[in-house]
Amino acid sequence: MLDFLVGAYSIEEFKKYYSTLSDLQEFYVRRTHREPGPFELGPDEEQHVLRNPDHLIIFTNEGEIVGHCIWHETSTEDMIPGDPREDEDKDCLHNLFEGERNNLVELHELWLRTDYRGREYGRQFFSFFEAYIEAAGFDGIVYYTDNEAAIALCRKRGYREAFLKSDKWYVFALPFFLLKE
Repeated sequence: MLDFLVGAYSIEEFKKYYSTLSDLQEFYVRRTHREPGPFELGPDEEQHVLRNPDHLIIFTNEGEIVGHCIWHETSTEDMIPGDPREDEDKDCLHNLFEGERNNLVELHELWLRTDYRGREYGRQFFSFFEAYIEAAGFDGIVYYTDNEAAIALCRKRGYREAFLKSDKWYVFALPFFLLKE
């Protein structure tokens, strides 16, 4: 069983852990065509955590870090305030949430270390995260992924789904307000 630590790690502690994630670095090199080299927390991810330490969730098993999540507030119009979404993304989210919504969260970075996959940890995380975000009063969750296991998990959990052709990402949405109707 996993433990979820919300806002419990300083940015410096997290950066040390993050720099050891060779599997995440390999993902980013493949996905973004970055050159291999020193691996550091990106400026966007760091800003999300610095704005609100609760935007960092660490998951542990018997005291060992097995994964993490970075999330942030979002809307159908802006990724973060002042950073407007592209038209395809905006249209996609309007369809998934049945109109404009301002009280959403984006699951920005979700990473489960490779050697801990296949143990139902993803399911445990989503159960925790959905309950946590809904209890915090948000209207829903947005999650972009191209990971086959994450896609299957979101489908199994009943997330609404679309595909951004321009970015080749699946977009998943869990609108809490529609689940209550």
